[in-house]
Amino acid sequence: MQAKLSRADSIDLKVTSNEAKIAAYQSLQSLLSDIGTAAQALRAPSGVAARDDDAFLDRSAYLTAVGDVDASASLSVSVESGTEEGTYDLKILQLAKAHKVAGSAQSSSTTALGLSGTFTLGVDDGEAVSVTIDEDMTLAEIAEAVNADSDTSGVRATVLKVSSDSYRLVLSSVDTGKTIAATDGEGGVLASLGVIDAEGAFADELQEAKDAIVSLDGVQVSRDSNDIDDLIEGMTFRLYQTTPDDTSISVEVGADVSGVKTAIQSLVDAYNAFRDFAVSQQTLTSSGTASSDSVLFGDGTLRSANSSIYDALNKRIGSEAMSLLGLSFDENNKLVLDETTLDDALLDDLDAVQSLLSFQMEASSSEVMLLSRGKEAPADFTLAITTAADGTLTSASVNGDSSLFTVSGTRIIGAEGSPYEGFTFVYVGSKSQSIDISFSTGIAELLYNATDALANTSDGTLQTLVDNLDSTNDDLMAKSDTIRSAAETYRTNLTNRYAQYQAAIATAESTQDYLTALLDQWNSSS
Repeated sequence: MQAKLSRADSIDLKVTSNEAKIAAYQSLQSLLSDIGTAAQALRAPSGVAARDDDAFLDRSAYLTAVGDVDASASLSVSVESGTEEGTYDLKILQLAKAHKVAGSAQSSSTTALGLSGTFTLGVDDGEAVSVTIDEDMTLAEIAEAVNADSDTSGVRATVLKVSSDSYRLVLSSVDTGKTIAATDGEGGVLASLGVIDAEGAFADELQEAKDAIVSLDGVQVSRDSNDIDDLIEGMTFRLYQTTPDDTSISVEVGADVSGVKTAIQSLVDAYNAFRDFAVSQQTLTSSGTASSDSVLFGDGTLRSANSSIYDALNKRIGSEAMSLLGLSFDENNKLVLDETTLDDALLDDLDAVQSLLSFQMEASSSEVMLLSRGKEAPADFTLAITTAADGTLTSASVNGDSSLFTVSGTRIIGAEGSPYEGFTFVYVGSKSQSIDISFSTGIAELLYNATDALANTSDGTLQTLVDNLDSTNDDLMAKSDTIRSAAETYRTNLTNRYAQYQAAIATAESTQDYLTALLDQWNSSS
């Protein structure tokens, strides 16, 4: 039986070896994915959904006081990724305020007031709600009844303690710039509380509703909120206090280079982690053989990854190389980042940094734009665009070959199998013209494409290897199970056979004992 099981044992050892290789491939896959993720932020990813990943589109607002004004105490500005850069002069002339009215003094907030009836509350352009009050309710409970529907009415209530024996109901609009509308119903509850007078007007208006008023580059605008997000696309202004006369705040929207620096540091960290793994897979024992931990020793895929990544990092883009970013290799081929050099490059020439790292398109006309791209950039080409008399896009071609593209509305889509597969252009012009187009593939783009080809969990090389090893292991384990099952059946059969032999021997021995006894009896009687 053990001889038969030795075959299964050798198969199990192969499965174990494959499992170790699968784990190593998955570690490599994860490390390469980390490099790809870091490169994604620096390669100018195409597509609207990917704009948020582009570190070069990160924006910040820089506030500068013009005159005797505290800029940061008066205003904050948040800027969305990709917002157009520019400088604006802002004056805060008036803050938006909520409408507030108060009732007359009550001696207690926790004693039943003996009031009953209904009243309605709302704000302009809002939905009025009816509030029902009974005679057992206290001032605090009346406030709670108002607040139960404040999401609908737009009015909230608070109880203000003026002194130990004086409490007032205060009604406020939930949103600034909204005026409260109140109508007393049966029972005259609001009048009894001193909120409205005999004519139905508010008896004590603490604060009238006001809109925010700002002047942007000399143009005065108003909004009903101190948070203004529709003045300039991609920017939200939060107003805190008005600016004194003859002062203003300069708001400059510029690139947030800290995001680019963080992305470059992430790329360095991801590469160095990959490098540590690659070195660990090349460890030798004292006898010169591969270490037991070097599961991928001499592995072709690991060699390919090393080569592709190293080549990408050493690529020169025009006259620039990674040294522009303060990057260099140490004696172990790990990346070292000189932050001073990087900071200088980001502050002095951000465009050069972006050109070195990202994918870029240059076109002789601004009327064609890149919407999405494939993994390999085609050589420089001239795109001939044809439109109908009404300006409708009808065809696009290169060297007279219109089969290279399909046209859908304003989109020019590279045909499958052509050098332009994966590329989609948008043409916003209305006349036929020929446009020269060229592409520049930066270091981050090269890194992303190299790592994605290996580490993509759908169709990457490593995923294919892992899937194949998993399939092989399934087959091997099935063979091992068959061998072990057959060996167990063989053991059972042997056990049964020897049990039968033993039973036959026992029967024979019993018969022998009987015959011996019988012969002994005969001998003694004769």
